[in-house]
Amino acid sequence: MVTVRRVTGMKAGGKKVVRNATVAPATAPTRSVSSTQRRKKSAEPGAVETPPATAVVPDDATLAAMAKALGHPARVAILRVLAARDACVTGDLVTTIGLAQSTVSEHLRLLREAGLIQGEIEGPRTKYCVNRTGLQSLKTGITTR
Repeated sequence: MVTVRRVTGMKAGGKKVVRNATVAPATAPTRSVSSTQRRKKSAEPGAVETPPATAVVPDDATLAAMAKALGHPARVAILRVLAARDACVTGDLVTTIGLAQSTVSEHLRLLREAGLIQGEIEGPRTKYCVNRTGLQSLKTGITTR
């Protein structure tokens, strides 16, 4: 388990409310690499593409959290849209899925915390993509015992 600090709100006077949260390593915040950065690396002459990371078998609690994140039809739809594209901005998902922006953002948060997607902040927008390692871990956790 990893302890991270999260901003949970704002107090009067503009002070942040920060709380510690314990999360599983698979859901710990990570810095992602955009698809554009990946393409630039592989487009360089002589560049060698690294193979995808080997999926680890998640413990039962992590596996249950991943399965719970897929327990809503909107989250499954979001995951399908992201799997079909390299990356997607939240506004595009709102248009595609047909839900309110705040609802889509909440679903994205739950998928990100479960380790199934990852997001990268680009200016005022967040670009999301499927976390292939997270999906592979889900599959491995279900099929192995």
